[in-house]
Formats: sequence, C-alpha cells, structure tokens
Amino acid sequence: MSRKTRSVNTFLLFKLPSAWICGVRLKYIDDNQAVVKIRHRWINQNPFRSMFWAVQGMAAELSTGILVMEGIRNSGKKISMLVANNKASFTKKATGTITFTCTEGTLVDDLIKKAIETGEGQTCWLHATGVNEDNIEVASFAFEWTVKLK
Repeated sequence: MSRKTRSVNTFLLFKLPSAWICGVRLKYIDDNQAVVKIRHRWINQNPFRSMFWAVQGMAAELSTGILVMEGIRNSGKKISMLVANNKASFTKKATGTITFTCTEGTLVDDLIKKAIETGEGQTCWLHATGVNEDNIEVASFAFEWTVKLK
C-alpha cells in the first residue's frame, strides 16, 4: 500500500467515518484511475443478504472524488468541489468483495484546467463501475462533479 493510499484511508477514518466503518478502502490511485474496494459484511448489509446500495455509493463516489481531490491538490489552486447529481444502476446482487474503478483522470485534468482558465464553475460526469470477485459488473454509478475557484 502506497503512502498516498494509506493517507487517504486515514482521511476516511477522521473525515468520513461512516465510510471507513463500513469498510470502504482506497486500494490504488494514479493520475488516470482510482480503485476502491469494499467487502460485504454484517455492518454494510441489507435485509436481502447483500451489500446496501448506499455503501456501494460511498465506494463509487470515493473512486471518482479522490481523482478530483488529487487534481485540485496538484493544481495548487484553491478550488471547491461538490457532487451536483448522481445516477446508479444495479445489475447483480453485491456480495463478497466489490471493486469500484474510475478511469477518467484525464477528464478531471481538463475540468480543473477549464475552471482555472475561465474562473467560472465547471461540471463533469465521472463514472465508476463496480465488479465482484468474478469480475462481473454489479453496479454502475455516475457522479456530476462541479468545481469552482474560491
């Protein structure tokens, strides 16, 4: 586990404790993608013996949001970020370990550059796909992120 990954997971503990308690963990991040894993357990289950949809949403949001956070940090500017909208679809019961991946880091770079150049708020849809241990898609999320110079 890289130092950056460890520091993000520590951030979760103190700033997003419900995600940390449910088991949301960043496993990998680079300039283009982020990978977040969560394991189905008692604390995050629904009455149907699978993972509660909102827990999947926390993991999916982190996989997109951490790319935005890193892009803002790398820009050196003070920029606010917020989720304006989200969409989700669920295709299979989520049990076992679910891995959410967002591979749209280049969209984030373009979003932040445009916000800095124009000085106006910008929006962008980022997608995260969740797969189970058999690499079968269980959920797909889309988050509309807004960024604006402070």
